[in-house]
Amino acid sequence: MILHLATFRWKDDVTAADVAELTDALRDMAAGIPELRSYVCGESLRLRPGGADFGVAAIVADEDGLNAYLDSAAHAAVYERLLGRMIAERAAVQLPVESSAWL
Repeated sequence: MILHLATFRWKDDVTAADVAELTDALRDMAAGIPELRSYVCGESLRLRPGGADFGVAAIVADEDGLNAYLDSAAHAAVYERLLGRMIAERAAVQLPVESSAWL
């Protein structure tokens, strides 16, 4: 399995309403992508200094599942409508995980 992590720092003009709308849109998007085994997104809890404003953690079975998720029309639509205009910085990584690690 693959864990895809993406983190974002927002532009200065991004509002709490923008973030709430994005969070809802991403959760709705994820519900319609069968390749996603697990999906979590949201604002940073800011329990430690520094870091990103928002994160996404998605688990898929394999590279084909990752491509299906990231290249989906639903993912592109959320990016075009909301995410693209909000991002100041983005970072992503894909990590191998064993399914037992997420039980």
